This record gives sequence, C-alpha cells and structure tokens, in this order.
Amino acid sequence: MFSRFVSMTLKPNAGQDFTNALANTVLPILREQHGFRDELLFVTPGGPEVLAVSIWESQADADKYSRSAYPDVLNALSNLIDGTPEVKTYLLAFSTAHKVELGKMPVQSPITTPVPGVGG
Repeated sequence: MFSRFVSMTLKPNAGQDFTNALANTVLPILREQHGFRDELLFVTPGGPEVLAVSIWESQADADKYSRSAYPDVLNALSNLIDGTPEVKTYLLAFSTAHKVELGKMPVQSPITTPVPGVGG
C-alpha cells in the first residue's frame, strides 16, 4: 500500500467550513477513486495546521489520483487554506488497521550515503 501526506494551514476561523468541505466534497471524490482505501485527518489542537493522510492500494492509484482528481480537491479547499499544501508520498510499511505486516518492509536501496562515523 501507498500513502499521501498532505500538510496545509487553514485560514483563520475556517475549521468548521473545512470539516464540511471534507465531508461533503473531498471524501465523495476520494471514494470514487480506484485504489482508495482510507483517509485520516490530524489537526493541531487550537492551531491552524492540518495533516491529511490518504491510503492507496498502490503507488499507481495514488499517482493517478494526484494527476486527475487532486486538482479538484485543491480547488474545493482553496478559499479555506493559506498557501499551497505540501505533499509527500510514502510506502505504507506497517499497519495494524490495514493488515500490513512488518515483514513486508522494503530493503533499503544500496544507493545511499553512509552516515559519517558509522562502519569505519
């Protein structure tokens, strides 16, 4: 499975409108996407920061959503957020809820820079 992390900052007093937009516009769009599995929303208590995490069956499904439907989601939220959201993608390596076992953790790429002082 694959995940997209979208961090954004809400405009002042936009919390309830953001919640309504998520429920009435964003989630219906996500549920129509092939490979969509779950959406999690994290907020800073009393603050404007929001982190939305979507879980996808594959990277290809997440990438297709990013190209096709994500611009519509951004448009629906544009009057509620400050600036441009930051998007990061990750392979989902472990989840109790989605039954992804630790044994499926990918092997680190051999093309890495060694940490100074480690290994000689």
